Amino acid sequence: MEELKAQFNRDMNGLYSRTISETKFNPHYFGEMLKEFGGLGTAQRLLSRPAASGFTKLWELKRLDLTVEAFIIDNKEKYQQLFTDEELKIAHQRLDELSYFV
Repeated sequence: MEELKAQFNRDMNGLYSRTISETKFNPHYFGEMLKEFGGLGTAQRLLSRPAASGFTKLWELKRLDLTVEAFIIDNKEKYQQLFTDEELKIAHQRLDELSYFV
């Protein structure tokens, strides 16, 4: 389980880097959260709150694929055991509300 958490952390940092390089948008708060809480802690905190401004900005940029929610759902088979059913449901609902799956 620790290796899975470590891989998730690396992937979340990769998502942060991709967001900056592919959109020129720097989700500064997300980067600070990653440093403080790691990938899993950051994802869990973001899912426990209403959608953050970074999520909204990525929607505006038509890049929901770079959200934490999309990363979790798109990699569900790999990382499902790190999240509760409720967390997965929240991630799916946020994306579904904005027609990510269409």
